[in-house]
Amino acid sequence: MPVNFDLNDLYAFRALLEYGNFRIAAESICLSQSALSRRIEKLEAAIGARLFDRTTRRVTLTLYGQTFAERCGQLLQDVEVMLADIDKVSEERTGLITVATVPSAAYYFMPDVIRRFRSRYPRVRIKMIDSSAGNVIEAVVSGQADFGICFARNLQPDLEFVPLIEDVYVAACRRDSEMAKRKSLSWQAFYQQDYISLDKTSGNRNLLDQRLGHIHPERPSICETRHVTTMLGMVEAGIGMAAVPAMSMPRSEQSVLTSIPLTEPEVRRTVGLIRRSGRIQSYLAVELETLITDQFRVSA
Repeated sequence: MPVNFDLNDLYAFRALLEYGNFRIAAESICLSQSALSRRIEKLEAAIGARLFDRTTRRVTLTLYGQTFAERCGQLLQDVEVMLADIDKVSEERTGLITVATVPSAAYYFMPDVIRRFRSRYPRVRIKMIDSSAGNVIEAVVSGQADFGICFARNLQPDLEFVPLIEDVYVAACRRDSEMAKRKSLSWQAFYQQDYISLDKTSGNRNLLDQRLGHIHPERPSICETRHVTTMLGMVEAGIGMAAVPAMSMPRSEQSVLTSIPLTEPEVRRTVGLIRRSGRIQSYLAVELETLITDQFRVSA
């Protein structure tokens, strides 16, 4: 016989049994009276019998309802004990999860996710390999990392890619600079400024070279670095501007940096989670993956 009710219906039943009043019972479990009534009706329809006699003044159990109340109370008690045991196991679980991620994604995705994960699994350690996109992919392929976060770029067939967020490139500059007054900036105009660039080992540099091959800078960069975080430090020092992924920008309103949309063309990248096809993930790695995908996954 299929079960056509759920635990929330049983909690609604228990509340009405305890208070004997639809309004008070509904308030006790944060439902409207109509929602509580629907849950009771659903439960009665599922078991094929009336559980309560209703009058204008009181709500009382039917004979069938009295028998059901005994069984329901025991069932809910068993469920609550089971959930408490699961929580205890979660708190005591130990282990290590290794995540390979490009630095901008580590900054954007991981702090809040790790905070929430540790509230449930306080004894589990998380190791992050924050490196270039190529190194992230290699760490996942070799099994050094449980999974990775990077942008899609000719991934090999044995890797799965789960899109998380669409990221756009912007021009980073100081808030107190003249350029900060601009509403947007074309790439051609950007390359006419003093700018800092990434070297050719950077995945971001390779992506920009592919998308902007038709644009020829009028002047070379004043400095070349390997990491976006280094570029931002130089911009903060007032050395020049930098084209960076939007997710790498500081999110504090007190930051001395701001960003300007780069246009003609707008360059985007899809950042996502990568895992090796066919690899059996540990329970803990799956839990961490789920936290990330539930919060950030691109809508279909």
